[in-house]
Amino acid sequence: MNLLGGRARTKYLHPLTYRELGDHFDLEQFIARGGLPSIYFSDDPPADLEAYAGSYLQQEIVAEGATRNIAAFSRLLKVAAFCNATIVNFTNVATDAQVPRTTVYEYFEILKDTLVLYELPGWRETKKRKPLASSKYYFFDIGVAAAVQGRRYRRGTPEFGEAVETYVMHELKSYADYVSGEPLAFWKAKSGFEVDFILGDHTAIEVKRRENVSSNDLKSLVALAEERKLKRYLCVSLEARRRQVGAVTILPVKEFLNNLWDGE
Repeated sequence: MNLLGGRARTKYLHPLTYRELGDHFDLEQFIARGGLPSIYFSDDPPADLEAYAGSYLQQEIVAEGATRNIAAFSRLLKVAAFCNATIVNFTNVATDAQVPRTTVYEYFEILKDTLVLYELPGWRETKKRKPLASSKYYFFDIGVAAAVQGRRYRRGTPEFGEAVETYVMHELKSYADYVSGEPLAFWKAKSGFEVDFILGDHTAIEVKRRENVSSNDLKSLVALAEERKLKRYLCVSLEARRRQVGAVTILPVKEFLNNLWDGE
């Protein structure tokens, strides 16, 4: 008999957040190491990340009884890491991981159930531009994703934008789970416009790794603003100061994070 009734609650514990790190926060350090406490403050983060991603993570999945085929799971884990922050084509993943498509679905569910992957659903509220219903997937920690991929994210590389986007996803997911309880989604129209995140029913967020955001970078936010469905349209970037371009507010990363955790 379950005597807990309606009192049982599910709580999630995430890697370190901007607010938890306080004065210890450094964006490039976080992107290079991720937010697992023992690794963020490690004297040898590459070695610790390699150990975590290479053996501990897989052994934990096996210990949970989720899979016994560790070789197939290892291949799938690496392919999944390269799908980070993307809409996943499961047929291509099956080919790359050399496993049946049904196994890919099964393993992605395992990765979601063990909180290694987060699924970000498509937002479908637009009318003028028909939205896609597909989901995107994000690793729970950018340092672990990079270690499984076998590379490091550095400013100036093409992958750095993916890393900043994944980091912002981490902060938004943590804020939603710890504070607001609001749903997260992303928007992509069949015409090609895409906005990284929709927070609740009020805010669209596009992430850019640029220090000088151009009008071309804002096209998707502007297109979404034309739908008049949300209250705020934000571009989170590496620019030094806040500025306004039409309906879009361009925000430095730290200012955005302060506003987020202050509930603004």
